[in-house]
Amino acid sequence: VVALGFLLTAYPAISFVASTHKWIKSKFQSSLSEEYATRLLAPDDWFSFWRLNCNVVGLHSLLNKMPDGYATENKWTFLESGSEKNVPVSPYLKTPGIVVKHRNEEGGMGIHFYKNALAGGDWIIQETISNSKWVSTLLPPSAPLSTFRVITQSRASINLENSPKLEDVTALSCVFRAGRAGAATDHDSILFDVDVKTGLIRGGTTNAHWYRLGLHEILPGRCPWRSHHDYERHPDGEIPVTGNSVPDLKSILALVEESHFKMCPDVPLAGWDVVLSADEKLPVCLLEVNLSCNFFRGSFDKKMYLDFIDDSFAKLQSLRLAGDGRSS
Repeated sequence: VVALGFLLTAYPAISFVASTHKWIKSKFQSSLSEEYATRLLAPDDWFSFWRLNCNVVGLHSLLNKMPDGYATENKWTFLESGSEKNVPVSPYLKTPGIVVKHRNEEGGMGIHFYKNALAGGDWIIQETISNSKWVSTLLPPSAPLSTFRVITQSRASINLENSPKLEDVTALSCVFRAGRAGAATDHDSILFDVDVKTGLIRGGTTNAHWYRLGLHEILPGRCPWRSHHDYERHPDGEIPVTGNSVPDLKSILALVEESHFKMCPDVPLAGWDVVLSADEKLPVCLLEVNLSCNFFRGSFDKKMYLDFIDDSFAKLQSLRLAGDGRSS
């Protein structure tokens, strides 16, 4: 009842406020009715697509009784499975464990023991990975490892009774997450869209404003309601990024598609963290896979994606009806 009430009252009101906000910000140039219809009936913001992805994945895993591919979201299972299937995952140490000591503390303090997941522990122990020389030219000196988020879809997940084929998997989008100066990871980054057909890096944006907490953030001048792909340079050093091209992106996307096929073809959507590293022996590797993934503001072929989503929901609905003892 509460959910229905929200859907019929609060959601239309929020959609109206959002469309009015855009109308005012555009100096009354945008269409209030068109924007209201979009927000209410077919929202196309990145968060709505993320929710849509999560709904498909959640229903798919439930109605298909958790296919094996979902286990790869566990970081250790991902590394083990990738190693077994000849997928270039990030290297990990095979020592049973490590000890880390503070250089000055004494009396048994400042000493920590970590048991490797390889030996039944909770920790994946790895050496740090460095950005490739080319990636480093797009970043300030103190930037973290900066990855490419590639989203793939697998039509093999729709009808699991059929044998999967490599051509069932398609790369939809690619985003370069250019880490900020001094950040530990590229979760703090500028998100530069990459054209999956040409490898050209387009404008950059952020989504950090979505994670700001507190009711005071809705006040004027606090949290921006919208963001645009208006970064052409990395803000920490004014380093040109837009207009560069990712070297041999076609091969990188083919590698990711093959990895989805090998590791989890029975999962509808997967977000891969791809590293272009300074290691000549492993110039491209995969850090992990995220199965409740979002596009990180990247562009993608919406018709291809929405056709896939529609076909997936149609199959899932038939599974729901069959489980309820009804026919479609």
